[in-house]
Amino acid sequence: MKRTVTGSMTLAVSLMVAAFNLPDTASARGWQHGESLPPGLERLQDRFDKLKKDMKHRHAGIQVGPRPDWLVNDMDDGPLKDRLQQCDNKPMGRTDFSIGHRGAPLQFPEHTMESYVAAAKMGAGILECDVAFTADRELVCRHAQNDLHTTTNIVTIPELNAKCTQPFVPADPASGTPAQAECRTSDITLEEFKSLEGKMDAFDPMATTPEEYVGGTADWRTDLYASRGTLLSHRESIELFKALGVKMTPELKTPVVDMPYEGDYSQQDYARQMIQDYVDAGVNPKNVWPQSFQLEDVLFWVNETPRFGRQAVFLDESPITPETASLAYMENLRAQGVNVLAPAIWKMLALNGHQEIVPSEYAENARVAGLDLIAWSLERSGPLANGGGWYYQTVNDAINNDGDMLTVLDVLAQDVGVIGVFSDWPATTTYYANCMGLR
Repeated sequence: MKRTVTGSMTLAVSLMVAAFNLPDTASARGWQHGESLPPGLERLQDRFDKLKKDMKHRHAGIQVGPRPDWLVNDMDDGPLKDRLQQCDNKPMGRTDFSIGHRGAPLQFPEHTMESYVAAAKMGAGILECDVAFTADRELVCRHAQNDLHTTTNIVTIPELNAKCTQPFVPADPASGTPAQAECRTSDITLEEFKSLEGKMDAFDPMATTPEEYVGGTADWRTDLYASRGTLLSHRESIELFKALGVKMTPELKTPVVDMPYEGDYSQQDYARQMIQDYVDAGVNPKNVWPQSFQLEDVLFWVNETPRFGRQAVFLDESPITPETASLAYMENLRAQGVNVLAPAIWKMLALNGHQEIVPSEYAENARVAGLDLIAWSLERSGPLANGGGWYYQTVNDAINNDGDMLTVLDVLAQDVGVIGVFSDWPATTTYYANCMGLR
């Protein structure tokens, strides 16, 4: 592996390495206990220290704002609406039920410091860094290895745009040919990555200039908070989350480049490196939920890093079939050491004969098999007046207003029994969890 971390090995880290069954290599070097931080972390340390003071207590700084109340008032009349209305003036606390999906990307540029801080202030008890790698094999927070052209300003910087897998090509309005661009984290170094600014995930397909291309934000989102977006390395995200007092759920993103990368950086190297960053930072495995859409990654953590593997999350995106919804499928996952299963919202829901939202067979079998369930992702769709779209596809016929997402949330919490919900606007899940006494 072509990766180095500055700092000297301490006895504490050596003991943790042995306890977590991780290799005792040069990359297993700690930066806790007063040691100097790795390059790049110093630039943000003052901000981390201030946040640590601001977020010292569970209730400190929790602000759910007007949206939860707005959604509750949009609900159909009934006992659930009545109960949620009674919590309007209730003090809110942080809750692990509320998971910040990429931070708070409904209105903040995803995977940026600003988005994460907003999510923490909304009471999210767990925050997500999707993990990709750079050309120099450093880990960074990005939803996909190849999304820099839609989530950052890279195409507007000529010297970095030129390094993209597909540099920006303007649209041809005469022929209707759309613009082209594809920029990967593996196209640039960590230093170059951190020179970028995060923006709302969007693009204008008919743009004729780079400046036009980085527009296109959906009208139900906003650019109000996109004037700055501080990008973070994976290690910086860990320090930020520690400062915010929240737990962590990193997702190992499936590479778009062939693995092993450059012939000698394997998928297992990548998966091991992600966990190593938590060991180096002295993070308790109980505060980490590593995720992957690839079962092989989850089983690698289960077997090689068992203390982290206990909470490893299998993100299940397989189509619903009699086999993949069966009890046998769920029991097989459990037998292999998988404890936490995270499907999309729609896979855990169905409609009964009265057009009421109920748990699906998939969800019921998962619970019988003893799997914990996490749902993704609330507030990811636009307005729900015409049904919920992809995330609600099994219950679209029962949805006709934005308040219905709280009905969905209630079924997930009370009937399916999920232990947490990813949300693009964690204030909603925080409000619900506090009102219902969930922690």
